[in-house]
Amino acid sequence: MARVLVVDDEPGMREGCRRVLEAEGHQVATAGDGPQALALAEGGSFDLALIDLKMPGMDGLQVLEALRERDGDLACLIITAYATLDTAVAATKSGAYDYLAKPFTPEELMLVVRKALAHRELTLEARRLRQEAERSLLLLATEQSRLRTIIDCMGEALLVTNARGQLVLHNPAALRLLGLREIPLGSAAAAALAGHRALARLLAEAGEREAMLSRELALPQGRVLRANAARIRDETEADLGVVCLLGDITDLKQLERAKVQFVSMVGHELKAPLAAIQGYLEILGGELGDPAQRRQMLERCQQRCGDLLKLVTDLLDVSRMEQGQATRKVERVKLAEVLSEVIAALRPMAEREQVALSLSLPPRPPDVFADRQEMVRLFTNLVSNGVKYNRPGGEVAVTMAAEGSHLKVTVADTGLGIPASALPGLGAEFYRVNTAHARAIPGTGLGLAIVRRILEANRGQLEVASEEGVGSTFTVYLPLREGEEDDRT
Repeated sequence: MARVLVVDDEPGMREGCRRVLEAEGHQVATAGDGPQALALAEGGSFDLALIDLKMPGMDGLQVLEALRERDGDLACLIITAYATLDTAVAATKSGAYDYLAKPFTPEELMLVVRKALAHRELTLEARRLRQEAERSLLLLATEQSRLRTIIDCMGEALLVTNARGQLVLHNPAALRLLGLREIPLGSAAAAALAGHRALARLLAEAGEREAMLSRELALPQGRVLRANAARIRDETEADLGVVCLLGDITDLKQLERAKVQFVSMVGHELKAPLAAIQGYLEILGGELGDPAQRRQMLERCQQRCGDLLKLVTDLLDVSRMEQGQATRKVERVKLAEVLSEVIAALRPMAEREQVALSLSLPPRPPDVFADRQEMVRLFTNLVSNGVKYNRPGGEVAVTMAAEGSHLKVTVADTGLGIPASALPGLGAEFYRVNTAHARAIPGTGLGLAIVRRILEANRGQLEVASEEGVGSTFTVYLPLREGEEDDRT
């Protein structure tokens, strides 16, 4: 059922059209002239309009144009007793669907009306489909944009190949992890990843396997990647390509190595003193009559126990610093007094090792704001290392001087020195210089790690200069805050 408007100045024509159309089930409104037709159009919408061409006042073409301006989807038929080629062309240009000459039969009228209404339905359906397609394209573009954003923000690197082994997708993380400026899409993986042959082989192999492949790949820069690659298939089990995720596990591998080093170091450091203590106790439990020998063995047991206690203390200190549980009291510290105490405490050790200790202070040594116990621990580690890794007749010189906004403390020794290749690893937990002389000296590999953490907590810096066989210089920079009191716990 359609709503039809009949516009004709002849009452008989209006009535005849109304009866024929209503007999077909349509709702019909009639108007005798143009203004009346426009008034009816203002009050409601119509699907079809039959318009007489010749009417007083507004002619049919004017009414047609006015109605089409209000509703561009309105189907219009021009009816007239003055049918000519020119009027037909003018009506068509104005938007009329067809042209019906008077007189006409009810069958001729309904044939044209059905065709006009069908055309209107097709036009509306085409518009609806076009709008749905536009919405679908918009949704697709939105989803693609969202997916692209997610892929670009992934921390893991993503590589995707098609069924022909060509790279069709990657994200910025892939460029970053692989150290590439670009990966040409559409190129074969072997060519696009020429500098990473193991990865290209993995992608090729994954395309031939049913199960996911997982491997570790070593990069030239010393980094290690974990690669997981798997085939992609559609609902018909057709191969679409391979997807590969790459994650940087360099830190995990370093942590794994650190754990192995830790177990090895702790086992070695615990085994030697415990075995010595056990041996001394077995001897002391026997018939040993010389009091001097007993006292010497007890002193060695005490020294070994001290070494064990220092190891445990270092481990606990590193653990507390790592977890942020260390209690700190920041206050004004007279660093000159701290250095004097450290030198005095380590002088017996230096005398046993035949190493000279010296301390040089400025006339008016400035103070620093720091935790005093941390300063004691920091310089005890540095000076004791200078003594341990020295040679008989060597020297450890400690000097203090103000330099700009920092207080500079230098600990220089004339000892074994450090190879240039070992300098980057200094300060890492359980790291020890791998030379024959250094391995023979007991140590936990935690001293410089503790120094580094103390300096980080106090906004200080450490510089190291060393030459193997000549000696090492450790320079500490601590910030000065003159005239400021800051007591925090």
